[in-house]
Amino acid sequence: MGILSYLLILQLLWAALVSCQYEDYDFEDEYGGEPDQHPYYFNPNTQVQVPRFPFPVECAKECFCPPAFPLSMYCDHRKLKTIPNIPNHVQQLYLQNNNIEAVPAGPFTNATFLREINLSHNNIKFHMIDHGVFAKFSNLLQLHLQHNELEEFPFPLPSSLERLLLGFNKISRLPGNALEGLPNMTMLDLCSNLLDDSVFKEKPFSNMKNLTQLNLCNNKLQTMPPDLPPSLQHLSLENNSISHIPENYFTRLPQIIALRMSHNNLQNIPHNTFNLPNLLELHLGHNKLKQVFYIPRSLQHLYLEDNEIENINVTVMCPALDPLNIKQLTYIRLDQNKLTSPISSYAFFCFPLIRTIYYGEQNVTGSSPSQLRTPVFRRFLTPEEFQEAEDNHEMLNQETEEDHEAEDSYFHPYYH
Repeated sequence: MGILSYLLILQLLWAALVSCQYEDYDFEDEYGGEPDQHPYYFNPNTQVQVPRFPFPVECAKECFCPPAFPLSMYCDHRKLKTIPNIPNHVQQLYLQNNNIEAVPAGPFTNATFLREINLSHNNIKFHMIDHGVFAKFSNLLQLHLQHNELEEFPFPLPSSLERLLLGFNKISRLPGNALEGLPNMTMLDLCSNLLDDSVFKEKPFSNMKNLTQLNLCNNKLQTMPPDLPPSLQHLSLENNSISHIPENYFTRLPQIIALRMSHNNLQNIPHNTFNLPNLLELHLGHNKLKQVFYIPRSLQHLYLEDNEIENINVTVMCPALDPLNIKQLTYIRLDQNKLTSPISSYAFFCFPLIRTIYYGEQNVTGSSPSQLRTPVFRRFLTPEEFQEAEDNHEMLNQETEEDHEAEDSYFHPYYH
């Protein structure tokens, strides 16, 4: 019993000591107040002790390997004409903004752990890429080749690849086997190339079961791309020459969240074209639309600027009211159309969450540009919300076309 009593006393003393430590500890010292030390700014010239790793931290003499990021090698913006030898341990390789014209296999002989390669903004041509140089990287997840001189799709590629950026090249065709064996691909950017409708003959995208984002903006397409995978969530088709969307086209793409089709030749939209359960953002500006269409419950942002719409038929947009399924639309852009009167007040019953309707200037024939004003029902808003709506109206009257064009840029490669 003596030993047990002694142990019990020790345990009580230890508990009291711990309790006192927590009572004395001021959590504000860690999470609140001003820091005692000045913020640290990274200086690439500072000599910092390299952490110990199970491999030697090597670096090509042409590049910079930050001690804080021992798995990365930065060779960008150095006017390089050739690729330096890549050490074995490097996982992130940055070679963008150089004068590189070729991708030989030699410099990558020891690079077996690469997960990301950035070769954007160079002068690389397809025939100057050694065959299979990328395919051997079994851990590669991301490959940047945008802003080069590629005339063809750079295949073969490793099956591990998830994100491939090929925008701003000269690619005009997609061989049938170019995208085979890429089951993990989630994002493919092919904007600003020379692709036309012939690339769809061999159904290049149909087997990409995990593809969620496809960017085909600024090409030479005249029809909607067929046989897209149902996994797609973000589709970018701006700056093409598409004039028609087939009826029921999107029934095969139920997961679409964002669709961008501005700067095309669309004239008529079938009524239920965009009846999609997950659609949040729809860009149809700079087309030739004359009428509106059905708005799905999920849609939040609708862009219809620079079309030929003369009247907004709210009944077409919202055929019936359903108090249990309130429509989520909050923003409509309608400038540079042919409207002579604002949207009917009925719109506030159908779309009770609308915060902004931007009219801007209208292209009404034979009259000077007019400023349209949307009536707002006070009983739908608190006094604070009403004042905010009034303030927003005054602010929108001062906005310029450039302000909105900045919002209407093509998909960022990481738009998720």
